[in-house]
Amino acid sequence: MEEERQLRGKRRKKRRFRKRGILFLLMIVLLALGAYFFMQYQSGKKLAEESDLPEVEFNNDEENDGYENILVLGVDARGEEKSRTDTMMLVAHNKETNDVKVVSFMRDIYAEIPGYQSYKLNTAYYLGGVDLLADTLRNMFGVEIQHYALVDFSSFEKLVDIAAPNGVEMDVEKDMSENIGVSLTQGEQRLNGKELLGYARFRADNEGDFGRVRRQQQVLAALKEEMISISAIPKFPKLAGAAQGYVKTDMPVLDQIKLATDMATGGTEGVERLTIPVEGSYSYGSYAQAGSVLEINLEQNRQALSEFLDQPLQ
Repeated sequence: MEEERQLRGKRRKKRRFRKRGILFLLMIVLLALGAYFFMQYQSGKKLAEESDLPEVEFNNDEENDGYENILVLGVDARGEEKSRTDTMMLVAHNKETNDVKVVSFMRDIYAEIPGYQSYKLNTAYYLGGVDLLADTLRNMFGVEIQHYALVDFSSFEKLVDIAAPNGVEMDVEKDMSENIGVSLTQGEQRLNGKELLGYARFRADNEGDFGRVRRQQQVLAALKEEMISISAIPKFPKLAGAAQGYVKTDMPVLDQIKLATDMATGGTEGVERLTIPVEGSYSYGSYAQAGSVLEINLEQNRQALSEFLDQPLQ
């Protein structure tokens, strides 16, 4: 009996020792991961120190439990104090399902800009920044806009190279080089940041701006696919750090990370996309102060937008 008690005691000691050893190893792993994430985050943040995006004034619509709309703007500042928006997207995030829908607004839409005469839609940013462009979209289409994200094209290139150092897989439908700063050849390939931006900006074909908007949407969908891959996970901390300088937004850091994670991992496999104006709802016009424009059937486009977003419009 005494020997059995001693044997049981030794077994209990061994189990306690193993548990302590496992807990110790787990603590070491967690500390190492924490140190890695912190160092990578700081590394990314340091990379973006040279970014000088402008200060932004933005009056947001109230938050709600069902969805949030983020106005995503791409600008080509080129060192100038004022610039126009080359990319205008509304990213609609369903908080319950994590589904993502993207609406692209053509820059040549003839728009009623509050406080000014009518110009092309992308002129609103030039005249009054993010706030005026957001108000223009609210007034024209009745959408709510809870947040904004502003990125310069040179910053976009750098963010892509951090997120996907081996490039982003794209099917380039034709040879492209005119006015995009790079030469792309037809076929499936992996594009780096500069090449991906060039692909998104190309418009020297019969599709013009409509083709460019379509490619911008394809790029966004391809980036989502890249970010849900296992190989992308170690890059998240550095990307999050770099985004603090390369992207101007009103969203807190933790909310940015949560939203990016929800958008990348949740919802349906694809990203639903819509371009405004919709097919058959516009004609071409020309005005002295604005040049060539797209004159749109506003009610037809508001209806299409309401059905696509499945949100109440103002």
